[in-house]
Amino acid sequence: MDYVSHLQKDKKLARTIGDELHVLTLHSNIPVRIMASIISQQLSTKVAKVIFKRFLELYQGKEPKPKQVLDTPGTILRSIGLSNAKVSYVHNVAAFCIEHKITDKKLLAMSNEEIIDLLIQIKGIGKWSVEMLLMFTLGREDVFAVDDLGIQQAMIQLYKLDPADKKGMKEKMLKISAKWSPYRTYACLHLWKYKDA
Repeated sequence: MDYVSHLQKDKKLARTIGDELHVLTLHSNIPVRIMASIISQQLSTKVAKVIFKRFLELYQGKEPKPKQVLDTPGTILRSIGLSNAKVSYVHNVAAFCIEHKITDKKLLAMSNEEIIDLLIQIKGIGKWSVEMLLMFTLGREDVFAVDDLGIQQAMIQLYKLDPADKKGMKEKMLKISAKWSPYRTYACLHLWKYKDA
């Protein structure tokens, strides 16, 4: 994969790139993936999986259409372990997807910036959530999550950035990441792995 030789030009980033290469995959039914990202917010991966499984069981184990989710009463969504806030956010996603006719085909034809501008209009969805969706659902290769804590921690370590000056730090991060383009998503994946190690 050609992203490695490109990213290795950055000597500091090169230290994070091991033998394991990352492959991005495209997942279908993006409206449900957005709901899944809300369901998993502030939960451990394990708990999030359990609750998402219960969510699918409400629809006979199949991924629901936004209309089905919108028609599901809040009491039922609460019964699978969603908080009141998450119930309203999941309903917001469903309503937004219906209103804006959000389909996989429509999103696949849009640029990263267009998708961010569109989806952050949904209450409960921030820029970071959309960036994760771009990386892990749409398989976009050139996304940089400047607000991600793990990315910040890895870059503070690697590039000796000053975390006290948040604004200055983010500007430096964006400047450093610009040279990783068009493979910034892979850089993020290696930075997360580096931080966890």
